[in-house]
Amino acid sequence: MANGHFYIEDLEIGMEAAHVRVVTGSDIEIFAELSGDNNPVHLDADFAAKSPFKARIAHGMLTASFISTILGTKLPGYGCIYLSQTLRFKAPVKIGDTVRALARISSLDRDKRRAGLDCMVSVGDKVVLEGEALVLVPSRS
Repeated sequence: MANGHFYIEDLEIGMEAAHVRVVTGSDIEIFAELSGDNNPVHLDADFAAKSPFKARIAHGMLTASFISTILGTKLPGYGCIYLSQTLRFKAPVKIGDTVRALARISSLDRDKRRAGLDCMVSVGDKVVLEGEALVLVPSRS
């Protein structure tokens, strides 16, 4: 199948897909509105300047959502269902950072139609988030 439309039968361990995005202040503000997380470290430049980060940072879950972008639209793609996700936040993402999310198939259970994926988000050479996802993948049959 084309990228974004894989069935469980198409998947192989080691397959990977990425998503790249520049995080904007508007992204953070929209995420705060949608999630209800209005922590001032995300929204108030003066408050954030006094934090250990010295500037506004993106919500960790906003950064993690770029993994969901991959799973739902690229690998495995359309029709997959999130079953679980672990997340380890390693460094902040700031306004203007270019994030690169990567997901790689690490395990397959074709009978149960499940795929495990190693997930990572980086800014340049620095890993800012890592974890594992488990998804239910459509089958041809």
